[in-house]
Amino acid sequence: MAEVRVNAEVKDLTRIERIGAHSHIRGLGLDDALEARAVSQGMVGQAPARKAAGVILQMIKEGKIAGRAVLLAGQPGTGKTAIAMGMAKALGEATPFAMMAASEIFSLEMSKTEALTQAFRKAIGVRIKEETELIEGEVVEIEIDRPATGSAAKTGKLTLKTTEMETIYDLGVKMIDSMQKEKVQAGDVVAIDKASGRITKLGRSFARSRDYDAMGPSTKFVQCPEGELQKRKEVVHVVTLHEIDVINSRTQGFLALFAGDTGEIRQEVREQIDAKVAEWREEGKADIVPGVLFIDEVHMLDMECFSFLNRALENDMSPILVVATNRGITKIRGTNYRSPHGIPIDLLDRLLIISTQPYSEKELRLILDIRCEEEDVEMTDDGKELLTKIGKETSLRYAIHLITAASLIAQKRKSAEVEIDDIGKAYTLFIDVRRSIQFMTEYQDQYMFNEVQDDADMNGVDEQ
Repeated sequence: MAEVRVNAEVKDLTRIERIGAHSHIRGLGLDDALEARAVSQGMVGQAPARKAAGVILQMIKEGKIAGRAVLLAGQPGTGKTAIAMGMAKALGEATPFAMMAASEIFSLEMSKTEALTQAFRKAIGVRIKEETELIEGEVVEIEIDRPATGSAAKTGKLTLKTTEMETIYDLGVKMIDSMQKEKVQAGDVVAIDKASGRITKLGRSFARSRDYDAMGPSTKFVQCPEGELQKRKEVVHVVTLHEIDVINSRTQGFLALFAGDTGEIRQEVREQIDAKVAEWREEGKADIVPGVLFIDEVHMLDMECFSFLNRALENDMSPILVVATNRGITKIRGTNYRSPHGIPIDLLDRLLIISTQPYSEKELRLILDIRCEEEDVEMTDDGKELLTKIGKETSLRYAIHLITAASLIAQKRKSAEVEIDDIGKAYTLFIDVRRSIQFMTEYQDQYMFNEVQDDADMNGVDEQ
C-alpha cells in the first residue's frame, strides 16, 4: 500500500492586528525626571523635542491650564506625528485625544467653524461619578419552573451566597431570560445591577476548581465575595462633550454617534449642556478632563479657521491644542501673504514651538531595527547596513517601505532572512522620489500636459 503524506500548514494566529506606520510607538520614552532615554517605548532620538513634549504632557495631566497650544515643526520624516502618538499613548485611555488632518475640515458637510468646534469638544472629557447598588455573590442554586401550558409565565428562584450570608431571590421573566442568555449556572460568581437588572459574570468560584477539566482552559476563577450581598459601588464614566452634544441634539442621537452622521449642532444645545456640566461640577458629580486636539498638516487651514482657533484658545473649556507642519515660509491658504509655516503671526505668537531635527545615521539604524521587529522580519546585519545607507541618501519612509517588500522577495526564494540581494532587488523595483524626478526630467517630453519646457522650445516661441 502506498504511503499517504499529509502536509499540515500551521499558521501563527498571535499577530492578527494590522501594522501601521506608528504602531511601534508605546509612549514618549521619558524617565521620571522627564529626561529622554536614547531608545525607549519605540522612540529614537529627538531628545529635546521629546523632553519638551513631556513637559506639555505633565501640564495636561495636571489639567489646571487651558488654552495652551503647541506647534511641532520640522522636515518631513523627522517624527512629528510619532511624538503626537507617543503623547496619546502616555496619556492613557482616560484622557481624550482627538486626532485629525486639517484638510478633513473642508470635506465635511458642515461649516468649517462647526467642524472645528466638534473637534474641540471631542477633546474635552467629562468624568461622571455615580453610585450604583449591586448584588454580588456566588450562585448556589438556580431553579426555573417552566409551566406545562404555554400561556403561564416562567418563574424561578436564585440562591446567592457570600462568605458571610446566603439569600434566596425570586426571579421574574426578564431576569430568567438574562440568566439563560448569560448561561449562568451553580458555581458562577455574578454581579447584578439593581437599577438596570444587568447581569455580569465575574468568573467561576474557586470552590468549583475541581470541575476544571469540564470547564476548559479559558475559565477564570475568582474568590467567593465577602461581606453582604448588596453593595454600593461608585462607578466612573468618562464621556466627551461632543458625545453629550450629539445624544442631546436630536431624537435617536445615540445612534448618530455610531453612524457618524452628527450634522450641525445648535449653539443653544451646547450652552444648556455646558450649564448642566457646570452644575454637576459644583455638586461634585463630575470633573472636567481637558484632553488634547492634534491637527496634522495645519498649513492646510485658511484664515477663517486660524481666526477661529485664536478665539477658541481663549475659552476656559478649551483643550491643549497640538498642531504639526512640515512647511517653511509659505503662503497662508487663500491669501497672498507669506508667513512662517503658513500660519498667521498672531496665532504663531500663541504657540509653544517644538522643533524636530533630521535623524543621524545611527538613529536611522535603531529605527529600522525597531521596524524590522514590529513587522516580524528577520534581516542580516549587512542588509540593515545597506537599508540604513538607503535611508540616509533617500528618506526614512522609503527605507521602511522596503522592509516588507524585501521580506516578500526573500520568501520567494525560501529564505528565512532578508539579505543584501533582496534589498537590492526591492530597490530596483520601487524607485524613490529623487530617481523619479530624474526619470521625469529625462523623459518629460513623452508625458502629456508637461509644463516644463526645454530651452529650445522656449527660444522658438520667442522668435515667433
